[in-house]
Amino acid sequence: MGDRRRYHRAPRAVSSAGRAPALQAGGHWFEPSTAHIRRVPRTHISLTFDNGPEPGVTDFVLDTLAAYDVHATFFVIGSKLEHGECLRCAHRALREGHRVGNHSYHHGEPLGLLDPEASRAEIVRTQALLDGFVTERLFRPVGGGGALGDHLLSPAARDLLIDERFTVILWNVVPRDWERPDDWVDDALEGCRRTDHAVLVVHDLPGGAMAHLPSFLDRALDAGFRFSCEFPPSCVLVERGVARAGLDAYVRTTAPD
Repeated sequence: MGDRRRYHRAPRAVSSAGRAPALQAGGHWFEPSTAHIRRVPRTHISLTFDNGPEPGVTDFVLDTLAAYDVHATFFVIGSKLEHGECLRCAHRALREGHRVGNHSYHHGEPLGLLDPEASRAEIVRTQALLDGFVTERLFRPVGGGGALGDHLLSPAARDLLIDERFTVILWNVVPRDWERPDDWVDDALEGCRRTDHAVLVVHDLPGGAMAHLPSFLDRALDAGFRFSCEFPPSCVLVERGVARAGLDAYVRTTAPD
């Protein structure tokens, strides 16, 4: 997926008045800005959505991204893909140019805390649902509140991800939108300013946080940030089955209790 490097993003559909179509967020109407200020970019942002799909919420996110011509990556939960409307959202995301990856089947305990068979099953069951329409194999481990550490993967999960040629993606900006759905935008922008390439995690879940996605996109674009669907090396543990330096720091070598 190529890097989207334009500062000014014309919406895909425009009203008869020449403005971007209004979208509804939490009962309120907004119109995407059509005059983002061109500035020297401070950083790249890889925008990622975890724990969906959720019909309605994911649809709103996709409508918003289309209006701003921004592309993202959706890391989906396999058990949700068993439901037709959730699967429809994943198909739509891929059709509209976004990336879709595996975020485990149940999104329960991090894989490093599971026994070998259970940790492998979390990956395999979800990927079986994705392989019918997604051609790349992306995986994001369950962190448990955004934490990084050796709880993310078991040795069995690591070996499977390498053998099956997955690309494993971490994160470096977590504004905790699930805890503060009305107050995450400032923290997200501040976190993105602290790194050359932010991998931002938000969640396309009910709760109201995604109503503020248009505000985040407006402010990020006005600040000159570039959106990308690629990931920095520091957030890639495995690339198409090739382990990167530092992988073992995220693998729990002691057996779970």
